[in-house]
Amino acid sequence: MCGIVACFGELRDGDVDRLLRARERMTHRGPDDAGATIETRAALGHRRLSIIDVEGGRQPLRASGRSRALVCNGEIYNHRALRRQLEVRYDFATRSDSEVILPLAEADDESWIADLDGMFAFVLTDGHGLLAARDPLGIKPLYLGEDGDGRLWFASEIKALRGLCERVHEFPAGHRYTESGGFERWYRPSWTSPSSAGRAAHGAVAPALERAVVKRLMSEVPLGVFLSGGLDSSLIAALARPHVDHLQSFSVGLDGAPDLEAAREVARALGTHHRELRYTERDLAGALEEVIFHLESYDPSLIRSALPCFFVSRLAAEHVKVVLTGEGADEAFAGYRYFAEVSDPEALHRESVRLLGGLHHMNLQRVDRMTMAHGLEARVPFLDTGFLDVAMALDPREKLHRPGRREKWLLRREFEGRLPRSILWREKAEFAQGCGSEASLVEHAEATVSDRDLARAAALFPHDPPATKEELLYRRIFEDLFPDGSAQETVGRWRGAFPPQQEVAFDA
Repeated sequence: MCGIVACFGELRDGDVDRLLRARERMTHRGPDDAGATIETRAALGHRRLSIIDVEGGRQPLRASGRSRALVCNGEIYNHRALRRQLEVRYDFATRSDSEVILPLAEADDESWIADLDGMFAFVLTDGHGLLAARDPLGIKPLYLGEDGDGRLWFASEIKALRGLCERVHEFPAGHRYTESGGFERWYRPSWTSPSSAGRAAHGAVAPALERAVVKRLMSEVPLGVFLSGGLDSSLIAALARPHVDHLQSFSVGLDGAPDLEAAREVARALGTHHRELRYTERDLAGALEEVIFHLESYDPSLIRSALPCFFVSRLAAEHVKVVLTGEGADEAFAGYRYFAEVSDPEALHRESVRLLGGLHHMNLQRVDRMTMAHGLEARVPFLDTGFLDVAMALDPREKLHRPGRREKWLLRREFEGRLPRSILWREKAEFAQGCGSEASLVEHAEATVSDRDLARAAALFPHDPPATKEELLYRRIFEDLFPDGSAQETVGRWRGAFPPQQEVAFDA
């Protein structure tokens, strides 16, 4: 896991220094190493968190005997299989998983990007042209902007481009970019239409999820799991445990939070080496500015869940470099409470597709920023594209909430016997609720923001005006941290309401 930055265009005096300063604003993403290269019309910078080929995989990577250079943030899980195919015609210089991109890119078109199984954002150049791409769901971040002289800038975080570009945009998930072709979608899942559902057989979910977990155990450094005690993280831990000796698990919450005891129960049942952290209400308030700085958002639901994620990431980073997390299950299996309002299977499927298409600027942004704030890599098995091909092909009628049938019933049923029933059938709690932080944050906002301030909020912030004291508190902090407005257009907002009328994101 890393931080990347790139400048493309006619390079001028000072551009290299600007690139290096941008790179160093992301040192937290890659505390182990740094590199840069200058090409004819491009400059690439990289901060490295060493996971694969710890000694030899530093970036930028350069193609053997060729002019092509690459910076990549992410993990290519099928790199060994690709390497075996490619090494008959390409002399690999490292064991880095990212290096497979260089020989693949010698193809006449960019259809090879679909051969990459993983999470990634990369910029590739031969000195004259440029190719940038982002993984199917946007697990790894990428932003771009244009400076006053027409040069394009790319970076893993918005803060890296501050002062360089007046406006910053999110690089769309599942897309590639070239100077000649602009943006083109390369990832088109088969399951966007409700008519595509109902094809997967019962019993297919568990083996598909296990495959997704096992491939994400690839690491040359210590690996662990976030364990909230909820269904999703517990399933990931249960599937990882047989393949990892002394699997480490991590949980956080306020004293007495229900997640803490539930996580202990799962850890005892699975035999993980478990650690927990109890934070205080004062800790939550004290971390707000740092969390919003890394999160680059003011969305209340995102910040609420980011705070416990920030603390559990800090705890885990003291012991491991890689963690597996449970993001994506609620979207694929209709786990959110408001799905209980839906009786139409097609509407449920459309909403699941919409949520999956918007994860890149909501929950995935939270997971990436909070883990990378501590130099920690997070992997998300539920968002494996092969697993989603199975989960989203299930009959959506089986995902409807019904009396006497708990949400995510299909998922729970497939894992009977793999977890204690008290955990497998535990009622869902939002992360911030289970950790006990949500009420504390509301109380802190009430004590911090006056009624008069809230009455003036719409005049102060006419774009997306805050509606509550909590929203205003977060918005103030955000505007103080990003006063130039560069981050405002990239802020995603949680919209969980039916009937869903928005265009399906994957059809864009």
